[in-house]
Amino acid sequence: MIDYDGEALAYDTTRGGEPRARAAADALEQLLPQGPATVLDIACGTGIVTRRLLRPGRTVIGVDRSPGMLVPAAQRIPGGAVCGDATRLPFASGSVDAVVMVWLLHLLPDPEAVLAEALRVLRPGGRLVTTVDKEAAYFTENSDLARATAELRHQYTPHAPDRPARIRDWAAAHGLRPVGEARFPGTGQGRGARQWREAIDAGRIPWCVRADAGQVAEVVRRLAALPDQDTPIADPLYRLLALEVCGPPTP
Repeated sequence: MIDYDGEALAYDTTRGGEPRARAAADALEQLLPQGPATVLDIACGTGIVTRRLLRPGRTVIGVDRSPGMLVPAAQRIPGGAVCGDATRLPFASGSVDAVVMVWLLHLLPDPEAVLAEALRVLRPGGRLVTTVDKEAAYFTENSDLARATAELRHQYTPHAPDRPARIRDWAAAHGLRPVGEARFPGTGQGRGARQWREAIDAGRIPWCVRADAGQVAEVVRRLAALPDQDTPIADPLYRLLALEVCGPPTP
């Protein structure tokens, strides 16, 4: 797990900064309820996306368990940054109109406790908006990278905790229904072929860790053959799923 306290000061600049935050917030806005509402952003980090959700009549609160991350968040959303754990939110049941979770579920071995807690604090008719399939974002569009790595990824990619089928199945079992999707680019987050090869060599790519050494060597060879080794191949394209509470929360 990332040391979020340690990375707080450099976190935004190393992850796309304001352009990526703007893209994320614009996509979220497509799925959030309009008009007066209380929106809770779980794992809000530095608040760089959270503050862009502020609207007249809308109360926006960011929750994060990293004190380091909450320092800039408190400056961006004055009075709206709260220290808390996603599995034990400091809010009453049925007290918010929407819960947002961006780049969170893929980090959790089992996301169901966090999903259940989000459902607990939502009012009937409330919305849960979350990123899904985060680790597949680099391969959403056809690219040299997608083609060079396709065989290995299809064989060895671990089952992601935030895969859409899993989230939809959980939602169906707990009285939520899908009501929309959106996508947004991870602006500035594309990697060049050389960066991908270095990440593979460092053992940071899960679908290479589990593969045969010969297969990995072949993928590295394909990446090394691509032109413009230091030019980003493609920005990731993130996917958002919106779920709506159909009635009283299921215990």
